Parts: sequence; structure tokens; C-alpha cells
Amino acid sequence: MKDRRKTISVQVGNVSMGSDFPIRIQSMTNTTTTDIEASEAQCRRIFEAGGEIVRLTAQGVREAEAIGEIRKRLRAGGCEVPLVADIHFNPRAAFAAAERTDKVRINPGNFVDPARSFKKIEYTDEEYDAELARIREALIPFIAVCRKHGTAVRLGVNHGSLSDRIMSRYGNTAAGMVESVMEFLRVFVAEGFSQVVISMKASNVVVMVESVRRLVAAMDAENMHFPLHLGVTEAGFGEDGRIKSAVGIGTLLSEGIGDTIRVSLSEDPEAEIPVARKIVDYVESQRHGDSTEQSNVFMPARRITRKVAWNWFGKGIIGGGMPPVVLSSLNIKAARISEPDICVDEHHHSPDFRLLEVNALTPVSEIGEITSDTVLAVTPDPSDVIGSQTRFIHELDHAGIMCPVVLKNSYDDTDLETAQLKASIDLGTLVMNGLADGIWFEAPHCGLDTINAAFAILQATRQRITRTEFISCPGCGRTMFDLQTTVRRVKEATSHLKHLKIGVMGCVVNGPGEMADADYGYVGAARNRISLYRGKECVEKNIPEEEAIERLLALIEQDGRTNG
Repeated sequence: MKDRRKTISVQVGNVSMGSDFPIRIQSMTNTTTTDIEASEAQCRRIFEAGGEIVRLTAQGVREAEAIGEIRKRLRAGGCEVPLVADIHFNPRAAFAAAERTDKVRINPGNFVDPARSFKKIEYTDEEYDAELARIREALIPFIAVCRKHGTAVRLGVNHGSLSDRIMSRYGNTAAGMVESVMEFLRVFVAEGFSQVVISMKASNVVVMVESVRRLVAAMDAENMHFPLHLGVTEAGFGEDGRIKSAVGIGTLLSEGIGDTIRVSLSEDPEAEIPVARKIVDYVESQRHGDSTEQSNVFMPARRITRKVAWNWFGKGIIGGGMPPVVLSSLNIKAARISEPDICVDEHHHSPDFRLLEVNALTPVSEIGEITSDTVLAVTPDPSDVIGSQTRFIHELDHAGIMCPVVLKNSYDDTDLETAQLKASIDLGTLVMNGLADGIWFEAPHCGLDTINAAFAILQATRQRITRTEFISCPGCGRTMFDLQTTVRRVKEATSHLKHLKIGVMGCVVNGPGEMADADYGYVGAARNRISLYRGKECVEKNIPEEEAIERLLALIEQDGRTNG
């Protein structure tokens, strides 16, 4: 992989983290933290699956103390996995956890600032400075406890859980996320406390990638070099959750950014570990050579190309800023999957434009005649997929060749999940960086499911929306219902609403904020009770769980949004 960004080292229990050490893989329990036996057992399962760090929620002091007891039991049984307390809205719990755990995660959006109300508040500069002084006063004693007990800290910012104060000045933006964490980091640096890891998470992959890139630039400007934890929060379930995670995490890892990762799936926590391991192993297997050009833009614009017309299921355009297309060489009549935009198959149909296949290692001067209706299908160097295709496209631009580019990537894996993860990293990164007018994902040994995955990659990069988007949390000790069953039921009931984003969140602690992009939300309010949201507004409270999906559908119909 590309050289890792240089960081300081942070010690989390017996695990060292930073650029001098392997990329660490972690997960989070979804048991009730005070159920010590169940939590201990799940920690062991995560560790045995390959998880190197385990996080547990601590809503209050009682839960923080329970994590200490869980750690004692694990240690007594020979399991040394470090435990992290996840804190929201409760500094007292953070202080208690700092005495008993290996790391404490606090959220700058709610550690000092009050619970968000999503209301704009006007601050004078003097008032804003007074708020910063209040943050410093609250953090200094917490830092002292962490220093005394050798406890590391994770500053975890989530899109949608920013404080009203930050959102009033910066908006609910990647820039606001960066400033939220930098306010806290400056206090830690001033106090000489360096055992800090940072995460910048969002369910929107584009926001997640942009916020981390911005944070790296902001830290570099202030000579800070803290390790980074990467993850796409509320990534979801099944194929979609894996693809979203691989696009976001893989894009940054391929740039040398990231020291620990978590794949957040609405599944059993131990199921996250092999997915994360595949992502890390594949990125590290690639050379990621210098692409010859690095944009100083945090989210590059689409490459400028000419428009080329095509006719397949209907007239369309490749290039010219139009949404990227999906190509396939499969006989789609035999498939039980989405139809591609363009099928290239001698036994079926061929495109009505000139498709020229070329390897990324071919010198641009040798690719042959380029006409006004030429589209290049660029295949990569398998040992340096992202780097080779990036360099080739930059060389096209330098030569003034503005024809559309389709990325044609084929993977020899026999396991579909592995092939999908690799394609998500490679194709997702290049699409995210504005370099593709289409993608062509092949996995000859994995059957016919690559077309759905190609559309999912484009959706993850927010370049093209073709299905309902579900934002679902992975669950934790705060979850108020059976998350996996509920996600399946909500998806079954709403998957026809392809124009909508629907959030399924286990509790109200972060649900309304972290599903910030959702049109509608299904949020646990209490045991077997659900609250429904329209955007960030709670419109129905404490509905019996057995009525909630029907009431959600009624709300969508009442708003006239069943047909787009």
C-alpha cells in the first residue's frame, strides 16, 4: 500500500496503535453492558474472530463499572483484549470509565455541549470564546484521570451529532466535524496528553471521506500527528453495508490514511471482523504507486469529458458530467439481477459507440485512434489497480484526450464477498475521485451478482441513486429492539421506495442525529416502543413496535412520497 501517514504511537491496553504498527481491527458489543456474562462472552467471540480491540457502551456510571468487571473476568480467563468505553452525554460515566478501561471514547458534540436541538444559535465572538473556555475547564480534570490510569482517549465525531454551537457556525458539514474535534485536540495538546485517537464517521461515505481528508490537513497545519480510526457509521446490512464500508475505508487506506478500522454492520459483531480483515489485507497487497498527481481538493470534481450517446434500454449519454453508467458482458436474460445500462456481449447486444479496451500500462501515445464516439474501457495493473488507472487517466488529460473512461476491473476470486470488497475499494476510490464515467465489474468465478454490486458502489459514492438507501446502526447495549430482524422487516416493507433514505436506529441517543441524511427514521424509544421521524423531526412518539412499520408506511403515504 501507499506509505502510511506518519503518526505518534498510542497504547490501548496491550495493543500499540499508529503508523509503526499494523492497522488494528475492532468491533463493538451489542449486549446490554450490565449483563456481564453475555458481554464477556461476546467480547471473547469478537477476540476469537480476530478483533484486537472491543468497545462497549456506557450510558452511565453503572455501565462503566460493569466494563471494569468484564475486563477483570476476561483477564482472569487469559483474554487480554483491550476494552473501550463508549460515552455520550455523560461526563460522569467518562470519569468512571477512565479508571477502569483501556480507552474512553467521548464525542465532542455532546461531552460538554448540551443535547442538540437542531436550532441555530447566534454567538458573538466573545460568547463563542467563552464556550471554548468551558470545554477546556471540563476536559482538564478528565485528562488528569486518564493520565493517572494510563487510559487512552478516542475523540469520536459523528456527522449529525455535532452540537448546536458547531452547527450554528459551520453547518452540519465536514468542515464542522473537523472544527469540533480540533477544539478538543488543542486542549489535549496544550496539556501535553498525546494518547489520543480520532475518528470522523458518517453514514454518507462522501462526507466521511471528506471529513477525514480535511482533518489530516488541519492537523498537519498545526503539527499534530494523531492516529486515525476509520469507519462508515450505520453502514447497514448485508451487501450494501459491506460495499459502503469498503468504499469509504478503502479509499482512505489506499491513500495511506488510517491506523485502525471498524466495519459497522447491522449483524452480529463478530461478523464484522473477517470483512475488516479482507479490506485491510487487500489494500496492503496493492502497491498503490504514485499516481503522479495529487489533488489539493478534499472531494475532487468529476473529470471533464465529452458526451457520447448510447442506446440500450433507452437513449443515454456517457461522459459529459452525466451519472456514471454500469456496463456488463453478461447475458442478462439469464440473470436474476438488475439490468446493466449497457451489455457488451456478442450473443446479445453491443453498444452503438466505439468501445476501445486498453490496459492502464499502455502508453497513451499507443492507444490508437480516438474518435468523437470513442469510449475507453481501461483495465488495470492487478498489482496496482488504483495507482495504474489513476496515472493513465491523468496522462489522457495531459494529452488533451477527453473521451469518457469506463473502468473495467475483473477479479479472479471464487468468493463473491471478497470480489465485491476488492471492487468496492478500487472502483469506489476512483469514482469518488471523479475519474470514471462508468464501471464494469467482472468476477467470472462468482456468478451473476456483480451488476447489483456495481450499482451499489455508485450509490455509495453518491454518484447515482438506484435503490432505497437504508441507514441502520450496528446496535449496542442501548438498542431497544431486535435490530437484525427489524432491519429486514423495514427493508421488505420499503425497498420499493427507491428515491428515499430510511434510517433504522436502535436508540434515541444518537439516532436522530446520525441518520442526518435520512428522509424518514424508525428509532427505538423504549423497550418495544418506536418513535418515527421525518428528517430530524420526531412526528410520532412511543408507538407499539408491532404497529410501527405500518405507521411508517402511512406517514410516507401521507407525505405523498410513495411515488418519488
